[in-house]
Amino acid sequence: MRNPWWRAPYYRDGYRPPAVRPHPDTALTALEEELIRRNPSAWSQLALAIGAAAAIVVAASISGPFYIARAPLARQLLAHRYIDSTRQRTPWLREPTAMALQSPAFLHDRESFTMDLLRTGRVTPTRARTLADIAVREAYTRKIPPALVLGVLLTENDELKSAARSRVGAVGLMQIYPKHWRDALGHKFGTDLHADSTNLKYGIFILGYLAGKAADAENLESSWRRALLNYNGCVRGTNTPDCRAYPDVVRRQVQRAAKSTCGGADFDRCVVKPLWAGSRDDVDGLSSTR
Repeated sequence: MRNPWWRAPYYRDGYRPPAVRPHPDTALTALEEELIRRNPSAWSQLALAIGAAAAIVVAASISGPFYIARAPLARQLLAHRYIDSTRQRTPWLREPTAMALQSPAFLHDRESFTMDLLRTGRVTPTRARTLADIAVREAYTRKIPPALVLGVLLTENDELKSAARSRVGAVGLMQIYPKHWRDALGHKFGTDLHADSTNLKYGIFILGYLAGKAADAENLESSWRRALLNYNGCVRGTNTPDCRAYPDVVRRQVQRAAKSTCGGADFDRCVVKPLWAGSRDDVDGLSSTR
């Protein structure tokens, strides 16, 4: 039944309207007539196909792959990709500090830092928890990966002695130079650099400040290296023997000691990308309060 009665047009007494002869300019081809006869919707489908093809042609003519010819934009997209993927794991990057410090991630990072300190065998559980609370809290505030703080802390003072003093006069856990920093930061954190809380606040603030100054929009590798070289005072490589190796020493400390803090992530994911992302908009000098 190719033309059932319920689909056929109904005409009384066998009447059929006379055929209308199309104008020659708008006459349909035999193929089009056959398509329409077999499928009444063919004409509308054909019109839609022609319209879609025209839209594609117009769109292609007025737009182009502009990003291919713009290397700076490609770098921006790469930067945003790093930042976005990193922020998913680091609340101190994606949230205001006050909110980040109340997040479950802060509690987790503080506990992880505590466990890593305890594994050194140099601190009691009580002191480990105290140091971890200060260190992670300041790391969140200054936009510094907690694992980097741990790496610098153990590189500078692997015995974790508050009274430690180097031969060039650096003191405390983070080996702060009083003559360089006490006048600048004393009003902010106090002046007793042998106190663990004060020393950690100095060290982490300085680390964050130097990371901001060293940030390179196009080179993640050079950013973290320059930040650590500046922290070590290795500007020209003449103050201490082999000071150029300092970043690699810190990296090895992170890889060895930050087992819980990094949670299985490699140095790049745990330190390099978060540090770079956190310093993108923070080159604002010692007046920074963040």
